Amino acid sequence: MIGLFPRTPQEQRTANELAARWGPDAVLVDGGPGPALRRMWSSLDAVVLFLPVGAAVRLIAPLLRAERTDPEVVCVDEHFAVTVSGGAQAIAPRIAEVLGRIPVLTAGAAATELDELVDRLGATADGDLTGCARAIDDEEPVLLVNPHGFPLPALPENVSPDREDPAWTVVVDDRRPGEDLGDRVVRLIPPTLVVGVGAVRGVSRTAVTGLMSRLDREHGLDPRAIRAFATAEAKAEERGILDAVQDLGFWHSADAEELPLRSYPAAELAEEDVPNPSERVRAEVGTASVAEAAALRAAREFAGEDAEVRLVVPKLGADGVTVAAARIRPRGRITTIGLGPGPADLRTPRADAELRHAAAVVGGAPELELIRDLLHPGAVTRRVGSAEEGARAAAELAAGGRTVALVGPDDAAPLRAAVQDEPACRAVHAEWIPGVRG
Repeated sequence: MIGLFPRTPQEQRTANELAARWGPDAVLVDGGPGPALRRMWSSLDAVVLFLPVGAAVRLIAPLLRAERTDPEVVCVDEHFAVTVSGGAQAIAPRIAEVLGRIPVLTAGAAATELDELVDRLGATADGDLTGCARAIDDEEPVLLVNPHGFPLPALPENVSPDREDPAWTVVVDDRRPGEDLGDRVVRLIPPTLVVGVGAVRGVSRTAVTGLMSRLDREHGLDPRAIRAFATAEAKAEERGILDAVQDLGFWHSADAEELPLRSYPAAELAEEDVPNPSERVRAEVGTASVAEAAALRAAREFAGEDAEVRLVVPKLGADGVTVAAARIRPRGRITTIGLGPGPADLRTPRADAELRHAAAVVGGAPELELIRDLLHPGAVTRRVGSAEEGARAAAELAAGGRTVALVGPDDAAPLRAAVQDEPACRAVHAEWIPGVRG
């Protein structure tokens, strides 16, 4: 079905011309496009908007779910038929032909759900991304390996941690594999690691890079997972440390928020609880730890409340250098959404976006039925009979590495209280968003 959303009498005449050509496949929608588009989005194959491209992008952004399932979107004005999303190359030339407009087609291949996952994780991809994406689109079985439980969005049903004899494997990990995984493996390497560095005065770059290489060689940490380095302020100008960081390819930003080498006052580092404090280092620098404390301090700075931080490689030392590595692991995520009185056109765009991207949705039978058309085909649903049961189920799913939407009627106050009272929910990040406009 093709939805046509004219606003003015002139646009109405243009839409009528298109509808006459397409026949019963076309539906004209009167009034402002916003509420009607939100209500009809999941049932449309194509959308024709009589809007500037910028306005169209703002309108559809909260509704986008996946390139292969979203409707095609085209913007039409007096001169052009412009593709906006959903691989609309198929319909834009047809519109241009009927109306005498110039088609403007997007270039390149459509983004795949694997591309979207890479972007969401901020990951480096290693392997044949195109081949794996093609297998996913062809619905071949794909094994998902996620040993750290990174919270992932909904993925196609054929991508699962329970696949036997998979055609492909997708591994989400910041460690190098212990063995050759073969050709049909794609590794996604999220930027989870912060490396703390301490050194004596006048240390050489060779000494620093040599010790850092042990993180990979002996502990299997992939250098591509390093997000930043950290040290004490007293060591921040050590030429050997600066040169070593540059040698590793990290000196790439002039933005203070993105600098790959972070430095912290000794008093701040002294507050960190570390496994290997040194009184000698305390006497020299003013803190009992540089490498371990700096790694933990910087990791916490990056992590915020949505993640947990732990030391994965305690202090290593050689040739006047110490290094340690901390991992940032995003916690599972629960978003509690109150669906209000029910009509789809009253839901907030953010609520719809959360529901479309959720890997798991928990709620009562009426609520799950109400939002059924919004959910990703690969999303897990869990039907529950009470707020307390919902909180426990959501915590279990979030702990397993899923982004979870917990839905309820009205303002979802009972669900919020149940999440706050459920001990298992304290290990995940929980937030509440309004499901309907106030």
